[in-house]
Amino acid sequence: MKRILFLLVIFELVMTSCQDKTMQTFMANVPVYMSYEELRSPLTVSGDKELMQPGKIYFKDQFIYINEYQKGIHVVDLSDPENPTPKAFIEIPGNVDMAIRNNVLFADNYVDLLLIDISNPVQPLEIKRIEKLFEYVIPPYDEQYPLDEIDPEKGVILSYEVKEITREIFHNPYPWPIFYEYGMLSSDSRAYNTSGSGGGDSYGVGGSMARFLTYDDYLYALESTFKLKSIDISDIDEPFVAYEQYLWGNVETLFIADDHMYVGTSNGMHILSLQQPAIPTLLSTYQHVTACDPVVVEGDKAYVTLRAGNRCGGNQNLLEVIDISDKYTPTRMASFIMTEPYGLGIDNNTLFVCEGHYGLKVFDATDPLAITSHKMAEFSDIHAYDVIPLGSILFMIGDNGFYIYDYSDIEQISLLGTLPVKPLEE
Repeated sequence: MKRILFLLVIFELVMTSCQDKTMQTFMANVPVYMSYEELRSPLTVSGDKELMQPGKIYFKDQFIYINEYQKGIHVVDLSDPENPTPKAFIEIPGNVDMAIRNNVLFADNYVDLLLIDISNPVQPLEIKRIEKLFEYVIPPYDEQYPLDEIDPEKGVILSYEVKEITREIFHNPYPWPIFYEYGMLSSDSRAYNTSGSGGGDSYGVGGSMARFLTYDDYLYALESTFKLKSIDISDIDEPFVAYEQYLWGNVETLFIADDHMYVGTSNGMHILSLQQPAIPTLLSTYQHVTACDPVVVEGDKAYVTLRAGNRCGGNQNLLEVIDISDKYTPTRMASFIMTEPYGLGIDNNTLFVCEGHYGLKVFDATDPLAITSHKMAEFSDIHAYDVIPLGSILFMIGDNGFYIYDYSDIEQISLLGTLPVKPLEE
């Protein structure tokens, strides 16, 4: 009798297992891969190339470096601000972020980190590649359709083809089959952020949307949505990860000021001490509503834009001013309603706020409790993503292109030069 019961149980398990999985045909995003061999082929540098999908910007020594989203980096000569001149294009598949220390450009190359000699910016040379320094990430895909199975062994994902596939799936109550993405992330991330700490080193300046920054002998890099890596770059021939730590809140941006690091997250702002540069020490966290969150700092105030919608979540678009005179207890001073805030910059109480499709707005931030009541200028006929203010010159990037403004006379801000974006073909 016991033997019969045992056989019945086995039979039921087998039948249940068979019913749990079926073959189903459906439309899906199918990855298009680039092999690791192709990814790690010698660095390619071409002549000037038109902007098509600009991302982040970084300035050093009369050159602006403009990210072409996931394609590479444009090198543009700004010795004549009225005539910005593209000089070279560094082809770097998967590139989104960059930073510079001395004559070395650090750039992400999907899962790898590239070190590039820019002693002659027009003829950049690859110095070193650190393989598998970053987690495997996936580019955004059409969310109308599910994502097909991903095989990281095939290489990195360049794009997707939406097509019909047949796969074995598990029965579940959801409208689409669910595939485990190996913990990978969608990467659609696109300060006046000056790095450095004296000595004979020289550093560039990035925008408020930066996820890479250099300081002292370290490159700081935000990885995935929760990790901060400290990479020792004191010896360019032997860079290594000195420390990594986990930060909550979906980390998004980095800004360094007065030996402190400010990490913008979707839920707040972390303040870390750089007294020991190898091991940034968390001092405090300022919490805010869920939203995308770049941060800039001047003196004892931090300025944060919060943008709702899309991957950011939340439903509020705000500019917040935070008192950081006590790094252990940051306190909100004021909050102002905005329309579509992205990056921002601050210079001597002049606050520049990018409002996406609504252009660029300039405020007098002398009175932190009434900033939006003191708007000094507005440029609404452009798309504004991020800015770098430098004394009297403002660099701005957006979907329409790269812009250079002269704000030496804040009452008469003037456009000096621009590099337009090449329209996408119909």
